[in-house]
Amino acid sequence: MSTRKNPTADFSEAGLRALAGPRSFDRGTEYLNAVTALEVGDGWITATVHGTDAYEARLTFGGGEGLTGMCTCPYGQEGNFCKHLVAVGLSVLGRPESLPRQRARARERARDLDAWLAARSRDELLALVREQMAHDRGFRSRMRLRAATARHDLAEIRTQVSALLDSGPFAQYGCLAGGAAHSYAEQAAQAVAALAELTAHGRAADAVSLSREAIDELGRRYEETDDSDGALSSVLAQLAEVHLDACRAASPDPTETAQWLVVHLLGDLAHATGVALRDYRHVLGPEGLAVTRELTTEAHQRNPSGWVEKDLMRTLNTMEGRVDALIARHASNLRPDGGTHLRIARELALAGRPAEALQWAERGVTEAPDPAVLDSDLLDYLSTRYERSGHLAQAVILRRDHFTAHPTLTTYQALHAAAQTADTWPAERENALKILRTTAARGEADRPNGPALIDALLDDGDLDTAWQAASTTGTADHQWLTLADRIRDTRPADALPVYLRLLEPLKKSTGAAAYEQLTSLLLNISACHRLLGTDEDFTAYATTLRTELKRKRKLMAMWDEHGV
Repeated sequence: MSTRKNPTADFSEAGLRALAGPRSFDRGTEYLNAVTALEVGDGWITATVHGTDAYEARLTFGGGEGLTGMCTCPYGQEGNFCKHLVAVGLSVLGRPESLPRQRARARERARDLDAWLAARSRDELLALVREQMAHDRGFRSRMRLRAATARHDLAEIRTQVSALLDSGPFAQYGCLAGGAAHSYAEQAAQAVAALAELTAHGRAADAVSLSREAIDELGRRYEETDDSDGALSSVLAQLAEVHLDACRAASPDPTETAQWLVVHLLGDLAHATGVALRDYRHVLGPEGLAVTRELTTEAHQRNPSGWVEKDLMRTLNTMEGRVDALIARHASNLRPDGGTHLRIARELALAGRPAEALQWAERGVTEAPDPAVLDSDLLDYLSTRYERSGHLAQAVILRRDHFTAHPTLTTYQALHAAAQTADTWPAERENALKILRTTAARGEADRPNGPALIDALLDDGDLDTAWQAASTTGTADHQWLTLADRIRDTRPADALPVYLRLLEPLKKSTGAAAYEQLTSLLLNISACHRLLGTDEDFTAYATTLRTELKRKRKLMAMWDEHGV
C-alpha cells in the first residue's frame, strides 16, 4: 500500500518531516544504524530496516505524486509514512554525495549494465539465464511458463501456473504476512500475465478454464494472507479481468459459466476479485441469465436474509428490466434520512434512466424532516451528479445547506470541496467560519470532541487563527495536542506549555497506553527545549519527573529506550 503522499513535498529533510509528522520523524532518526541493503535508483530508493522485524522500505520521488513511500511494517501497511521510511531517506541525504549525483550514478550503472548485457554473446546470456534458473525457483517457473505458452502446451502451462501460485516457499507458520505476502503477490502476477497471453494468442477457451482454476487456487491462498497492503487483492482483480476477457473472446458454455459465476458471487472472494454480474450479461446471453436467475432464486430461498443473495437478486431485476417493481417496493417504505431514495436513484441510473434517478435523489433531500441527519451517501451522490453535469452552484448550495444544519468538520470539508470546484471558496469559507465561531461561542469546547471551528482551521492549515481561536474560546485537549504538534518546530515557546499541561494528569495513570502518551509528550517537551536552546532546563525537568515516577518501572524502561 502506498503511504500518504504530498505532491509538494520534495525529497529533503523538510519533506520527510512533513509526511511523517514530528513523532515518526524523530523516531526515524533513531533507526539510521538499522538501515541495510540500501540501493539508490533514478527516482527510487530501497532498503531493509531492522526493527521488531526486518522491514522492506521503498521511497519514490521526482514524479508527479511528489515524495511517496511504502514499508512492510504494520504502521506502514496502514498507509502511514513510518519511521523506517524516514530512516531510509535520512540515510541517503546524509551521504557525502548530493542526491542528484546519486541519481546520476544510478542512471550510469543502469546504462553500464545494459551495455554489458548487449555485449554478451548468445551462449553467455543463456548461461546467465540458466544460472539464475538453477538458484531462483520463481524465475525458473516463470521461464518454464513462457516456454509452455509459446508452444501451446496446456498441461505444462497448468503445471507452471500452479507452481507460481504455490505459497509454500513464502509462508511462515501457515500464513503470509508483510514482505512475504508482497513477494508472493508479485510472483502470482506472473501467472496472471501468462494467462492473459493465452487469450491474446487465440487460446481464449484455454484461458477461461485455467483462469477459473487460478481464481480458486489464489482464493485459497488469499484466505491465509495478511493482505493489508492490497497487493494480493490487486492480483486477484487482474485475474478476474483476464477471465472476463477470455469469456468475451471464447463465448464459453452459458450454463457452465452461469454456474461458476453464481458460486463465485455467493462466495467469500467476490469482494476481492471485483467480479460483477453485469459485466457478464452478453457472455451469459438469455440462456445463461435464465440459469443465473434459477440458481440465485434457490440461494435466496435458502437464505432470505443474506445481503449477498439480496444484492444478486436486485442486480438480476435491474438487468432484466424489473426496475419498476423494485422501485415500487422500496417507495412503500422510505427512510427519513433519504437512504431509500438513494437506492431508488441508483437502480434507475443502472437502468439507463438518469433524469428519474436525479429526481429521486433530490426528493430524498427535500423530503427529509431533519436536514442534519441526511444520508451522507445521498449527498455525495447528488453532489457528484451536479458537478458532472456542470451545475456547480447547485452542488455548493446542497453542501452549504447541510453544513448550516449540521456544522461539523466533515460537512465543512464537503462544502470546501464543492466550493473549490466552483471557484467560490473564499466567500463560502468566511461565512462557514462565522457559523463555526457562533457554535464555538455557545460552549462546544466543553464537549469531548471540542469545537469544530478548531478542526476546520487545522484542516485549512490556518494554524495562527486556530491558535488564536483555541486561546479565546477554549478547545479539547486532543485539539490542543494537535495544535502544539503542528506549531512545535516554528513556535516551540507556545507549544511547550501545552505539552507540560497535558503531561501532568497522566502522571497518575498506568498501563501501556498511558505510558506511550507520557513518552510522546516528554519527547516533544525535549524537542521544544532543544529548539529554544534550554536543554539544561529540560534535564532538570526530566530528572525531577523520573524521581517522581520512578516506581513505574515499565515507563522508566520506555524512557531509557528513547533516551529521555
